[in-house]
Amino acid sequence: MKKALKNTLIIGGFAVFVALDRSGLLDQAPAPGSAIESELSGTARVIDGDSLALGATQIRLYGIDAPEGRQRCRDPQGRDYACGDDARDYLRGLIGNQPVQCIEHDRDPYQRRVSVCTAGGQDLNWLMVESGHAVAYTRFTDRYQRAEEIARANSAGLWRGTFERPERWRANNPR
Repeated sequence: MKKALKNTLIIGGFAVFVALDRSGLLDQAPAPGSAIESELSGTARVIDGDSLALGATQIRLYGIDAPEGRQRCRDPQGRDYACGDDARDYLRGLIGNQPVQCIEHDRDPYQRRVSVCTAGGQDLNWLMVESGHAVAYTRFTDRYQRAEEIARANSAGLWRGTFERPERWRANNPR
């Protein structure tokens, strides 16, 4: 009886696999938040507050959105400042000369690897949001929502003055 049940389960499992394969479901990209490639590591070149390069590989930091290079924000006294440059410089400071490790979660429309990256064992994505140099990109994940709440409560970075969320700023300021 055990052998017959085992064979039935094997045949049933194979039938399910064939049905899924024919449906095309097995060909779909993994869901955001699931690693699709192995870890990348090396010396990073910071591009802006939410992207960097490891060699020729372009990486977008998963779940966060930092001000753009041309974006201006206001400090507590209402003065403009280059918040995109501040975000880029802060990420450079977090990394310093340390090697960076990134685990890919997705690919963006520009084929950049959307990744969670660490340096010195610290989650760079989290630190950028917690310091107020980026916001949680909740359209894709709530993973960094708590870090944003901490930044807001501490009036850190962007939260010390006024700013337009980077996604909205991009929509209002096309290249």
